[in-house]
Amino acid sequence: MLKNDKIDTIQKLKEEKLVAVIRGSGYEEVRQLVDAIYKGGIHLMEITFTIPHAEQVIGRIKEEYKDKTDMAVGAGTVLDIVSARLAILAGADFIVCPHFDKEISKLCNLYQVPCFPGAVTVSEITEALRYGADIIKLFPGELYGAKAIKAFHGPLPQAQFMPTGGVSADNLNDWLDQGAVAVGLGGSLTKGAKTGDFDAVTKEAKKLVGIVQSRRV
Repeated sequence: MLKNDKIDTIQKLKEEKLVAVIRGSGYEEVRQLVDAIYKGGIHLMEITFTIPHAEQVIGRIKEEYKDKTDMAVGAGTVLDIVSARLAILAGADFIVCPHFDKEISKLCNLYQVPCFPGAVTVSEITEALRYGADIIKLFPGELYGAKAIKAFHGPLPQAQFMPTGGVSADNLNDWLDQGAVAVGLGGSLTKGAKTGDFDAVTKEAKKLVGIVQSRRV
């Protein structure tokens, strides 16, 4: 799997609308999660830097799934420019931050890697857009609710949002109805892995994909 083109990655995200936020103790758990999620039909994987040696995990996943041309592997919880550069060098297809950092944004622009920074005020969103943010991560989503997107679109109709945190099959339609271009799914998607039930993860992924597909009918 070669590095995805920036435009193709963003288009894929907007089309499929589901990004799996993957946390784990190390490579083996991440690989099992990626397997289960991919089987369920979700193809965008956000591997977080809360995982030890996350850049190595990203590199190994990219190599192991190189034949899966429909998969995009990004880095999440990127807190600083060093982590961002390590992720890019490992082949990350996109960078997700819980905050806005102009140096990370400039680095991603330099290497033409999509950057989705976190922002929760009009000032933060405006600044992120000024530095070329492709999509704004609204985090934590559960603190603001789906109606926040419509509210932000009042003064900033050009902003595109990807809420993460508290998003589940139960409220996915609410977020999309309010204008989210995509969502990040963490605990609600991967909770089965806590008890080793990766089939439950696949089942939940299929359920989420089904919701998105049903909106196209």
